Amino acid sequence: MNLVSRYHGVFLTAVACLILSTKVLAEPPSLVLRKKWKLVWHDEFDYTGLPNTRKWGYESGHVRNAEQQYYVENDTSACFVSDGMLKIKGLSRTVPNAKYVAGSDDWRKKDSLASYTSASINTFGKASWKYGKVEIRAKLPCGRGIWPAFWMMGANRGQVKWPECGEIDIMEYIGAKDSTTIYGTIHRDSEKDDPPYYSTGKTIKCQTIHTDFHTYSMEWNKKYIDILFDGKRYFRYKIAHATRKNGDNPFRKPFYLLINLALGSGWPGPIDPTDLPAELIVDYVRVYQKQ
Repeated sequence: MNLVSRYHGVFLTAVACLILSTKVLAEPPSLVLRKKWKLVWHDEFDYTGLPNTRKWGYESGHVRNAEQQYYVENDTSACFVSDGMLKIKGLSRTVPNAKYVAGSDDWRKKDSLASYTSASINTFGKASWKYGKVEIRAKLPCGRGIWPAFWMMGANRGQVKWPECGEIDIMEYIGAKDSTTIYGTIHRDSEKDDPPYYSTGKTIKCQTIHTDFHTYSMEWNKKYIDILFDGKRYFRYKIAHATRKNGDNPFRKPFYLLINLALGSGWPGPIDPTDLPAELIVDYVRVYQKQ
């Protein structure tokens, strides 16, 4: 093949791949996907207003990791659905701390006011699943102290607490430290006091995380948890590694979903107010199980 023909062929192949990729992202689940998986739960965000209360609940206040944001509920400035998208927004805004206790040393309660707001929604008490495929299509915000996440925790969290309930981080992104890196991580208890829990995972890099939409997904069966970015697996966890001495395993029980935009903590670093507002934009969330 001569040089011109070879480059012409490469160009046509690239165009075909681009068209195929666009169709997979823009349209409902592909025929190939439907042959393997059955859609059992989803939110396409094809409405306007607050997130569907039959599907989503909220976390509120200061919740974890000494994060600086204060999660608000039913607040359209922080969480709203419009134009076919869920939008979670981190803002520099002063709000009262409903759990304030004068003189408290607890970081959740010691300040009467919070300087930043955001939202964290979840399916706790509304929907949970054991095994399957979970996928989100989203465009992530960037900026110092910004920490969006799409993740899961054991539905028995109210009884056994974290880390005994297990945690699956399908997507975490730290805008301040490296604006091209996505983290996929598994957390579980260790049955020891030191360390009290184990974490393992991998990362993948992409230059367009905060300029384009990408898919972040997890495929889970009784043997493995696979974490994928745009359909490419970059981390596999062997579930047997989490089996306790008594035979119990947190990853062979139902889990529920969370989507949140955290602001400021030890990992992402402090917030820079000039990077706010920051907006996490979600096209859809879909849960499948095997046919």
